[in-house]
Amino acid sequence: MQAPRDHGGGIDAAAALYGGAREAWIDLSTGINPLPYPLPDLTRDAWTALPDRAAQDALVAAARTFWRVPDTFAILPAPGASSLIARLPALAGPGRVHIPAPTYNEHAAAFAAQDWTVEIDHDAAGVPRPDARVLVHPNNPTGTWWSKDDLDAPLCILDESFADVDPDRSLLGAAHAGTVVLKSFGKFWGLAGLRLGFAIGAPAMIERLEALLGPWAVSGPALEIGHAALTDTDWARQTRERLARDAARLDDLLAVAGADPLGGTSLFRLYHTPNASEFQDRLARHHIWSRIFPYSKNWVRLGLPAPDDWARLEAAL
Repeated sequence: MQAPRDHGGGIDAAAALYGGAREAWIDLSTGINPLPYPLPDLTRDAWTALPDRAAQDALVAAARTFWRVPDTFAILPAPGASSLIARLPALAGPGRVHIPAPTYNEHAAAFAAQDWTVEIDHDAAGVPRPDARVLVHPNNPTGTWWSKDDLDAPLCILDESFADVDPDRSLLGAAHAGTVVLKSFGKFWGLAGLRLGFAIGAPAMIERLEALLGPWAVSGPALEIGHAALTDTDWARQTRERLARDAARLDDLLAVAGADPLGGTSLFRLYHTPNASEFQDRLARHHIWSRIFPYSKNWVRLGLPAPDDWARLEAAL
């Protein structure tokens, strides 16, 4: 059995180690919006009928408008961006894929599982042109935003799971025919359990991905909730404003605690601390879970607290 890869979450394991009921913990180890999109009333058919084409077409139309997708690109809803990441290497190769690091580790694992040669480096510049390149935009955990010049491989995977915090910086409009853009519904909308993601790209590639997913890949509730959220532009605008305020508040709070900001997005912040393990332990004793990384002794990543959790975080710090 393959060992689990390093991710945020894991509150059950943290509670087993530090005590406390799972529901009493504050999980700041992910970049999930703590104030999720409010769930709309669903039709009875959403639960009882197989998802129909009309519901998917409505979701795709809403996604095209919200993300300003060019007419030349197709859109594929999927049961989470992770399900797409696992299948993307089948679109070409195997060959040589370049992935600037540090970054979200599922991309490298997916390419390695399909016999690609995975090259990990800290920059896209100066690397010989690979057969494929993966860019997480903005990057997780550093918050780096890439440029259109970095989309220079025959197959480019542009993971914009966190880009909805600043849609004007999306590179979707600069994508070439060999680019697949990923969107996640679990981050900005805070509905990770809904398992809804999107692939956007040239119709031929999207058709191949759709065949790999099989029929009825997205549930009826996800189709309806996704459509409601993507057409609610007022909620999106207000949420971006709130996230920006809360990210600045978190930076101010952590500065007092001796943590220096390194980057991130308005959904998660990355900090340098004297000892990341000790910092995580300090918060965990107050039943607050944070994210540290196996490749750094100093980096700590924190998501945003919910409105009622700020006081507990301040007390723990």
